[in-house]
Amino acid sequence: MLRRIPRRILWPGVFGAVMLAVGGLGAGAIVRRDPLLSGTMLNAIRYGHGHDLAFMVLFAGLGLMVLSWVRLGRLVLTGEAGGRVVSVAAAAWTAPLIIAPPLYSRDVYSYLAQGAVALRGFDPYAEGASVLDLPLRGNVAGLWQDTPSPYGPLFLLLGKVTVFLTGDNVILGAIFMRLAVLTGLVLLGWAIPRLTRHLGGRNSTALWLTVANPLVVALGIGGAHNDILMVGLMVVGVVKVLDRRHLTGFAFIALATAVKATAVLVAPFLVWVWAARLSGPARHRFLTAAITAGAVFVLTFSAATVLAGVDLGWINVLRSQGPLLTWMSLPCAVAEILFYGVGQYLPGFTRLGFLSVFRAAGVVLLAGVLVRQWWLARQGGVEAVRRATIALLAATVLAPSVLPWYFTWSLALAAAFPWKNRMVAVLAGVSVWMVLVTLPDGTIVARWTYDDMNPWVWWPYFAATVLAGVWVGRALLQPAPVVAGSTQLVGGNGG
Repeated sequence: MLRRIPRRILWPGVFGAVMLAVGGLGAGAIVRRDPLLSGTMLNAIRYGHGHDLAFMVLFAGLGLMVLSWVRLGRLVLTGEAGGRVVSVAAAAWTAPLIIAPPLYSRDVYSYLAQGAVALRGFDPYAEGASVLDLPLRGNVAGLWQDTPSPYGPLFLLLGKVTVFLTGDNVILGAIFMRLAVLTGLVLLGWAIPRLTRHLGGRNSTALWLTVANPLVVALGIGGAHNDILMVGLMVVGVVKVLDRRHLTGFAFIALATAVKATAVLVAPFLVWVWAARLSGPARHRFLTAAITAGAVFVLTFSAATVLAGVDLGWINVLRSQGPLLTWMSLPCAVAEILFYGVGQYLPGFTRLGFLSVFRAAGVVLLAGVLVRQWWLARQGGVEAVRRATIALLAATVLAPSVLPWYFTWSLALAAAFPWKNRMVAVLAGVSVWMVLVTLPDGTIVARWTYDDMNPWVWWPYFAATVLAGVWVGRALLQPAPVVAGSTQLVGGNGG
């Protein structure tokens, strides 16, 4: 299969992934006390000009990966590349990142610390990393040192097992956590072709937008984010329900929720799918589906909770608004713009007051959107999944804190619907923009508050990322050059 993919498409992405891994040794979200490089000449790539060189290598690698992805996308849109080709290319681009340093985020260190907190007898829903000794505590970002875990019991169990196997070896622990997250990508690759058969999309296009997307590969796998594991389990659950294996489907949704709570938003929409297939009065059908699905969900989630040895304290953690402020959160963005545009000149108004009000308003608005979309989904079928996708997108942009990889929640379902090429190009451009606004060490341009920003440094970079996204969208719609034997590239179901 590798021989059937043109070199100009496959190998730049592979070399790019290798450069991401190499550049990440100096410019990534590296371990603060690295036992591998400390005391060696290679440690110079983490400081001064060495760091700058590593930074350039990493960005050049990302550029090669994006170039390969766009070239493959053009073949996908013209029907010359099928689902199997996309899957093989995605696997080749992902493989070098398995052993790479954490990229674009320090979250994996928090995952390890939370697993260690639980393993060592503390309550992870009441205690943060600060109760641990070095080195597990030392690599967690200062913002999260005293923050309890917001994740579900299944993911805490994975963290506990990882720390049990790797001990205080942070580097090995990060690789193990990435392998756990990689399971989600494999599940996604299995589920997407089956989901497109239900939703009417093209297998190859949906796979290209998900498993091969730099947003998923570089940020999701490179950053070892548990969102990818949650999304993989969630999409499998949706597929199982659409395949009329309702009990199995809701069990997978429960497992996804036991990784990250966002997945629970899909469950009420899938109840409509099941209810529409039953016979009898509408109320009876709904209650039958809801009660049975709820029982399966509760049993599965309870089993994960018991195995993890934790309680339901994470619900209280989720109720509290996190300290992270990002411009990708619509409530935060509106609050910042209005305060610095008007509010700071009015007596009695504070920035934190503005943020609290608009974040609360965002939660209320989100609740309204979710209820409305759920009610509009009552006919079940494909419409219910479409409304669930809208609900996930609303949960992304209206949440008190938003990070780029959160958009994979809705993208995983949205990609399986039929899209015109122009809309696919828009999704591609936005995906690349989200990768570019995330710096390799985990700093996100959209995370910086107005006070912290130096406009002469950040706004030009922000504008450049927008232009890069526009270029990707336009390049994707250009006709792909003719490749000898390109018709042999078509592969996979619904290619």
